[in-house]
Formats: sequence, structure tokens, C-alpha cells
Amino acid sequence: MSPAAPSALKPRGRRPAARQPASAATAGSPCWLYHHLTVSGPAGSVESFAAAARGAGVIPWRLDADRLEEEVFHLAAAQPPDRRHLSIDGCHILARQLRSLVEAHHARLVAQVGRSQGCPFDLHALLPVPAEILALGPTNPTAQTWLSEHWGTADRLRQVIVRSGATAGRRLPRGHAVVGYGFFTAGETPRAAIATLAARWPALRFALRPRSAD
Repeated sequence: MSPAAPSALKPRGRRPAARQPASAATAGSPCWLYHHLTVSGPAGSVESFAAAARGAGVIPWRLDADRLEEEVFHLAAAQPPDRRHLSIDGCHILARQLRSLVEAHHARLVAQVGRSQGCPFDLHALLPVPAEILALGPTNPTAQTWLSEHWGTADRLRQVIVRSGATAGRRLPRGHAVVGYGFFTAGETPRAAIATLAARWPALRFALRPRSAD
């Protein structure tokens, strides 16, 4: 029997909605890849893992608000005078207003870390990003390298669900259980994270499979 978890519909074919601050956006549109992760083993170990895996589903990056404000100002002010609808002072005001909105949104997200358990499979809860990496910001090459090496994906998981009725694909011994997850990544499969989790939870069996989201 699987550990109790909220049921949800599979997010097949839907594009995950980004919740990162505007400064974390990367150029281009990612190719979203859907995955199934199935974890099976002794019921107590499965239950313990499912509890440890819950978190806010947020990576608490440091927000460089000064840089954000500067970038927004330059984008607004760079428009030709005959097409720009704001004065230079107006561009500064716009940049400050957007900064305030992003700072407030970012603060709300970060405040959930360590408190919310709304995400059933949170890589930051299981394999936390070190503080010195978080301080670099999400687009820093060193931060991206750390994520690729330790998680196998350069961003958080999206639209994470518990798959109701998940099976291990085989008959389980008495006293064993299974829990299944579904999630999107931005085009990568987090094999590095799963390999580390499998080593830390040797009593459990982890099966990770990319799936079609059509």
C-alpha cells in the first residue's frame, strides 16, 4: 500500500508555469520532459522517504534586485525616443516598481522553504543546494554546474504529483510498499539525483523513466 498522499491528475501535455523570479528566466523556451519515478521497498522505508521528499518545491536563490532594476531600466530607456512612451525618470520609476514586485514575490517563495510541504518530491529538500551556491544566483555558470553534477537538471522540478495507483511492475513481498511521482524537467533527466538517493536509501528501489507528455 502506498503512503497517503494527495491525488492529482497527470499533467500530460501541459506546459509548466514558471514560478521563478523574472531575473531567473533564461533565453528561449525549454523543451519540457515528463518523468515517472517509482520508489519501492519495505513499507517503513518508503514511508520515511516519502516524508523526507516533501518540501516547498522552491530553490531559495539569492535575488540580485539591483541588477534586475538596472536591466529593466536599460531595456526601457533603450527604446528610440519616438517609440518610448516614458521619460527617463519614468523608466527609473518603472524599474523600481518592477523590482518591488519581484522582491515581494521572491520573498513569499523563499519563506515557504522549510515550512511548506506542498511539493511531494522536492530535490532541494532531499539534496539541498549549498548556501554558497544559492548566493551565486540561478544563471551563474558555477551554480548551473553544481546543479548538473548533483541533480542532473539545471532547475527545480515542475508540476510534481503523486501518481495514484503506481505499481513497481512486479509482485512486492509482504510488508513492502510503493510510491510513484510524476514531474516535468526543462529537458533533462535527473539521473544524478536519483543515483545519490539510491545510495542513501539502499533498502529502496528507484525506477526513473522519461515519458511522453502527449
